[in-house]
Amino acid sequence: MPPELIVLALVVIVALVFDFTNGFHDTGNAMATSIATGALRPKVAVALSAVLNLVGAFLSVEVAITVTNSVVNIQDSSGAPRPELIADGGFSLLLIILAGLVGAIVWNLITWLFSLPSSSSHALFGGLIGATLAGLGPAGVKWVGDGTKLDGVVGKVILPALMSPAIAIAIAAVGTWLVFRITRNVAERYRESGFRWGQIGSASLVSLAHGTNDAQKTMGVITLALIAAGEWTDLEAVPFWVKLLCALAIALGTYIGGWRIIRTLGKGLVEISSPQGMAAEASSAAVILTSSQLGFALSTTHVATGSILGSGVGKKGATVNWGIAGRMVVAWLITLPSAGIVGAVVWFIGNAIGGIAGALVVTAILIVAAGVMYARSRATRVGSHNVNDEWVEQTTDRRLGNREETKA
Repeated sequence: MPPELIVLALVVIVALVFDFTNGFHDTGNAMATSIATGALRPKVAVALSAVLNLVGAFLSVEVAITVTNSVVNIQDSSGAPRPELIADGGFSLLLIILAGLVGAIVWNLITWLFSLPSSSSHALFGGLIGATLAGLGPAGVKWVGDGTKLDGVVGKVILPALMSPAIAIAIAAVGTWLVFRITRNVAERYRESGFRWGQIGSASLVSLAHGTNDAQKTMGVITLALIAAGEWTDLEAVPFWVKLLCALAIALGTYIGGWRIIRTLGKGLVEISSPQGMAAEASSAAVILTSSQLGFALSTTHVATGSILGSGVGKKGATVNWGIAGRMVVAWLITLPSAGIVGAVVWFIGNAIGGIAGALVVTAILIVAAGVMYARSRATRVGSHNVNDEWVEQTTDRRLGNREETKA
């Protein structure tokens, strides 16, 4: 078997691993508020979210096409594949993609370990950009489009990253204010029970929207790898088997449940009520679905977090934990460059070793890093059994698993 096909197989497997981590890392985006308010039992919530992520993955390919075309500059000015990317049968581009995926997965696992709802999408783009800069230089990254439309990293990634959280905060704040204004004469117990039913629908819509956006990012990466290896040529379509595998991987990850991040979103930011939860989820769904239709590869985590913060701002007397929010914003700001650094370092290691051996070493680095972080996570377990426990601020000697907990 040609070496590029062996590396292609590695890329597909690692891409599906990223898709799996994306699923459990982002489950909270859809279901954290419904779990926190008791609208859905934890395991029912993640199962419902998994099914709807699976369905949503088949509803559109706009974001997948964005990932295929708007990060790595795979064409020259004439529209033909760049010679340096095909001279070795696509091996160079495949190693870049593999290193980028490793950067994304490592950052996803780090933020999951520390219960921070950072962006899986930005981790992916950061890893790919870092590896591309290392392998091809600045010209290898498609920073902007041809000037006729928003395209490239700036138009499809950076601008949505800056705008989407602010839009989500505003929509959720207004929605929450309206909900409480309209229902101000309704007894609180009736209002809570009624909106819990509404939350089931709004949370389901967010899960469906998440599938239309995040599952497609991995589809785009695998399609790019197939193009590099000469196994696919259509820049405007995705093979069906790629759609199916990516949909299944993100659904499985969602079902596993990223309980650490669900807990942070549901209990750490705002002590949320059912009307707030429904307003936040409806706002998230509206922003994500609109962006998916436009092909913007935004961060569903940023949108969901912004909506939850907006629900706190929009309710009179609500308390927002700005300390947690501040740590999350810091994680957002460093996600893209951090994943990029990991991607670049891993590419240098793989390229220095060279050939299939280099690709195998890159994969081995990922396996070791994932194993270490999983082992560390066992010291402080969060699951469906304690995801709704009262939130506590953690003060420490900074070593995970050796913490004193005090009430927030």
